Amino acid sequence: MLKIATWNVNSIKVRTPNLIEWLKEAAPDVVCLQELKCLEDAFPFGPIEDLGYNIAVHGQKTYNGVAILSKYRLDDVTEGLPGDDSDEQSRYLEAVLTVNGTLFRIATIYLPNGNPVDSDKFAYKLAWMDRLVAHAKTLLAYEEPLVLAGDYNVIPTADDVHDPAAWAGDALFRPETRARFHKLMNIGLTDAFRACHTESHRYTFWDYQAGAWQKDHGIRIDHLLLSPQAADRLLACDIDKVVRGREKPSDHVPVWATFEA
Repeated sequence: MLKIATWNVNSIKVRTPNLIEWLKEAAPDVVCLQELKCLEDAFPFGPIEDLGYNIAVHGQKTYNGVAILSKYRLDDVTEGLPGDDSDEQSRYLEAVLTVNGTLFRIATIYLPNGNPVDSDKFAYKLAWMDRLVAHAKTLLAYEEPLVLAGDYNVIPTADDVHDPAAWAGDALFRPETRARFHKLMNIGLTDAFRACHTESHRYTFWDYQAGAWQKDHGIRIDHLLLSPQAADRLLACDIDKVVRGREKPSDHVPVWATFEA
């Protein structure tokens, strides 16, 4: 069995103790991290490597930054999402690992937030999503187990938000955003969580403001999207909500899936 997780840690420097605690108790084989907010030389390699992980980091000072932790060797590591050579934001990292003779391709994704919607940030988000769709089509053609995991900054449906009306104008829930997400799904990807759960109002993010955590006013924006070959191997998927209630938490929590391997 292979356990793959995604977690936006919202600053690896602040969240290292939380990450180490969770790695020890959850024991994932592969972890896709987002929003490191540091360059590679500031990443806490030591305590994570001590737990048996190989690490690939695509960092950026103060903002963004993604990483993959893996109990298996990481090969063919690729930094950056293809399609725009001028894009210097560290939001995409892809690697290959081999488990019992089966090749798994994993990507960690920190999709742009896009707010405010009347700014260039929203245009950048939509263009980034278009690039992701194009690249995902290329990866699907390989016909291998593929997991595109990360903070998508997309609320897919009204079932994934505590108050749809309150988020109607937000870049995470705008029709243009959801249309591109559905286009991504429709090229042949499976939402691992929705493949295992039909219940509504399960969340992966609670804002630090206005008592959102205490009121369970959350949104589901962290996703593991699977190729048909990965979906065929899917055993389970869930959200480690308890992590949000710990000391100095990220505003996101880990989402994990297990696969036959």
